[in-house]
Amino acid sequence: MKTVESILSEIQGVITQISDESLQSIAVKLADANRIFVIGEGRSGFMGKSFAMRLMHLGATVYAVGETITPSIAEGDLLVAVSGSGKTKSVVSTAEKASELNCHVVAVTTALESPLALHSTNVLHIPAATKYRVEGERQSIQPLGSLFDQSVHIVFDSICLLYSNLKKHGHNEAFLLHSNLE
Repeated sequence: MKTVESILSEIQGVITQISDESLQSIAVKLADANRIFVIGEGRSGFMGKSFAMRLMHLGATVYAVGETITPSIAEGDLLVAVSGSGKTKSVVSTAEKASELNCHVVAVTTALESPLALHSTNVLHIPAATKYRVEGERQSIQPLGSLFDQSVHIVFDSICLLYSNLKKHGHNEAFLLHSNLE
C-alpha cells in the first residue's frame, strides 16, 4: 500500500466511527450561539483556526482565543476546545472559565474522561492516535498527533457543511466573505 493510501485508510478508520447525528448536533449548537470562540494549541490550534476561518466565511461571528482582537467570552457564547489528550493546560483552563460563565463548551478530544471533557457540555470524541500513544488508542504509522489533527480537520469541514445548510449560506455567500485582497 502506498504511503498516502495508508494515511487515508487511517483517517477513514477514525471518521467512520463518528456519527452524523453528533456532527449535526454541534452544527445546531453553533447556529444557535451568540458568538463562537475556538481554542487549541499547536497543530490542533491550527485546525481550530481553520475551522474558525471557514465559519467566518459562512457568516458566523467567530473568534480564535488568544488573538489580540478577540473579545471576552460571555454567557450565551460557545467555545470549541480542541485537545487530543484533553489535558492541554491553556485549553482546559479556558474551557473551565467558559463553563463558569455558563457558555456552551464543545470539547474535541480523544479522551472521554479528560479534564477538558469534564469541563464541557458536549464531547466530540475523535478516536485517533495522539502524541502520547496511550493504551487502547488507535495505532498510527504517523508521528505524534497527525492522525488526530487530520481527522479533526475533516470533521470540522463536515460540521461547516451542516452549519451552512442550517444557515442557508452556500458557496456564493461564502465567496463574498472570502478575502479579496489577493
